[in-house]
Amino acid sequence: MIVRLTARLTARVTAAALLAGLAATAASAGEPSYVRAGRLIDPQSGKVSDDRLIRIEDGKITAVTAWSSEPSDGPLVDWSEMTVLPGLIDMHTHLVDDEQSENIAQPLLRSAAQQAYVGAAHARATLMAGFTSVRDVGSWRAFSDVALRDAIEAGFVLGPRMSVAGAYVTAPGGGGEITGIAPDVGIPAEMRRGVVEDAADVHRKVHDLLVHGADFIKLIATGAVLTEGTEPGQLELGEDEIRAAVEEAAKRGTYATAHAHGAEGIKTAVRARVRSIEHGSLIDDEGIALMKAKGAFLVADIYNGDFIDTYGREHHWPDGMIRKNRETTDAQREGFSKAVKAGVKIAYGTDAGVYPHGWNARQMPYMVKYGMTPMQAIQSATVVAAELMAKTGRVGCDAPGCYADLIAVAGDPLADIALLTKVSKVMKGGAVVKDEP
Repeated sequence: MIVRLTARLTARVTAAALLAGLAATAASAGEPSYVRAGRLIDPQSGKVSDDRLIRIEDGKITAVTAWSSEPSDGPLVDWSEMTVLPGLIDMHTHLVDDEQSENIAQPLLRSAAQQAYVGAAHARATLMAGFTSVRDVGSWRAFSDVALRDAIEAGFVLGPRMSVAGAYVTAPGGGGEITGIAPDVGIPAEMRRGVVEDAADVHRKVHDLLVHGADFIKLIATGAVLTEGTEPGQLELGEDEIRAAVEEAAKRGTYATAHAHGAEGIKTAVRARVRSIEHGSLIDDEGIALMKAKGAFLVADIYNGDFIDTYGREHHWPDGMIRKNRETTDAQREGFSKAVKAGVKIAYGTDAGVYPHGWNARQMPYMVKYGMTPMQAIQSATVVAAELMAKTGRVGCDAPGCYADLIAVAGDPLADIALLTKVSKVMKGGAVVKDEP
């Protein structure tokens, strides 16, 4: 627990300091501001430029030019000794809920009001780690992620831009349920909002989630490593049920993603045209080929296995969780490497919440270790992630038209990708929210 408290304390910044920083670095309405970048990584082109001047207006980048002299029409943020790149994107987070623990009843131990404050703390830690956008892929209490997203957008809470699922769409007793509880203990209805019985029920529940603010749909297609009583290889939603979710989401101009560990679950979900596969731990060659052919994205949390094995054992997580983690970790990394070689589109996602929020970039070295170049790893957490969310040209980029969401590090992350775990400067929407030496 000490390591988690340390991570939280490290991420904390006082409200007064944050407000002072925002006031000092945000230009007046209509007035441009500037960032001088010593080196600028452009993941869209895969190129690096030296000594660039980034012009920002109304929270967006309006121009990127060679540095000549200090501009006179607005304030300048001087990152001339640093490498600058777009704010990173984590496509698989769980900001609202408590971090994973040995207590399977943890989701039942806080009120909705308490949980809101937990989510706010996690959002702040994530932003301070340099992740200016996230896709939050499910929370136990329905629409708590919607509320956090809206609070961030309104300026009440400091955090990343969020795309949210609203709730898990899961089979009764499946990987998206709170399990392991005594049978005579009732689970609150708001924690079962997405439980579905058949394809017709999927249509109803998906419609309900989208009407009430979800940005996309998260399906639990197979069992889960960290849900008691389920097995990762077991299919829990059939192709007709998954397709019903995809069709209902398409009616409202959005998509469905599928939590799928097992090989058959992955292929079933891809045939039903989900946009992405989460985890993909037991993917086989046929599944990789199918994903490539259909253009489905893979979001594989390949750092998690080491954390679970070490921290989970030390803190006596249930034996079933440790066993399932052991059975999937190496297979997931092998499948990831094969998917990279096959040219499957891979978006960066960590399952943050299993481990402490703010550690999101610790997966970067794993992406490189298991087959990506440093530039590909950065692209997975910027332009590829933006493509998956249908936000190309808005986030994950540092060209004109993009949000002025930028980070800076000392040194060259293309030479040492682990530098991205030590982000000292963070800008969101043209305002510096973190400015450490």
